[in-house]
Amino acid sequence: MSFDNLCKLLSEKHPATFASWVLGTPQTSVTVLKTELSIEPIRADYVTFLQLQGRILHLEFQTKLESTPPLPLRMLDYWVRLYRLYRLPITQVVVLLLPPAPGTVIETVFCVETTRHEYRVIRLWEENPELFLNEPALLPLAPLTATTQPQALLQQVVGKVNQLEPRQRPEISAYTQILAGLKYNQDLIRQLFREGMMRESVIYQEILAEGEQRGEQRGREEGRKAEGQLLILRQLTRRVGELPQEMLDRIETLSLEQLENLGEALLDFQAIADLEAWFAILEFN
Repeated sequence: MSFDNLCKLLSEKHPATFASWVLGTPQTSVTVLKTELSIEPIRADYVTFLQLQGRILHLEFQTKLESTPPLPLRMLDYWVRLYRLYRLPITQVVVLLLPPAPGTVIETVFCVETTRHEYRVIRLWEENPELFLNEPALLPLAPLTATTQPQALLQQVVGKVNQLEPRQRPEISAYTQILAGLKYNQDLIRQLFREGMMRESVIYQEILAEGEQRGEQRGREEGRKAEGQLLILRQLTRRVGELPQEMLDRIETLSLEQLENLGEALLDFQAIADLEAWFAILEFN
């Protein structure tokens, strides 16, 4: 999944929150519209179209400005297609996740002869992090907001993730780590999120203690790994129920270190989806 598509996913899962942030006013009646536009249909992969009260909100997420066709022309094209379909006022906002190269002009208008079309651009690196730190739906974007102390901001983000309800935490943690990868070193991300987990949990300590004890008895790392797999599977079954064969096969491929990392995360798991989110982080790293 691309970074732009991940932002699209978040905005469509939490449309009212994203609309309220972008427009600066609370939005309660928000509906996600289809992203395929008619008239020689195009698939808008990185955009979200939201139906507000008497207005359409078009959100576009970009990691970089360069595109074909150019961004200003695309925004005009989307506006025409949306207006033809819905005949409503349209607010268009581009959210830039990363600053462009120094000297790059960030355009907010398409202008050719008598045709002029304007749209807004939000520079995420200039946004105050407070709103993002205090809203779970926006928390994955928080590492990319304004700061003079990036590591301190990332530590704040980790703290906020760990304060989420158990059912929210695995998914938001996965999305946050993926988007943080745009700006931060992967080793730092893994270190801070790993330290932030509840290493003192009963489940984690049981897995480590039993795994180490039986591993020492066998005297081989392979033995520890096998026992670790059994312990992980036992705890997963207790917490999320019977696992599909695909998940069982994937767990068998994990290294001893990865099994220990999974053991740390188990306390937060409520369903199979939490395990899938954990594997998504593993694959991204």
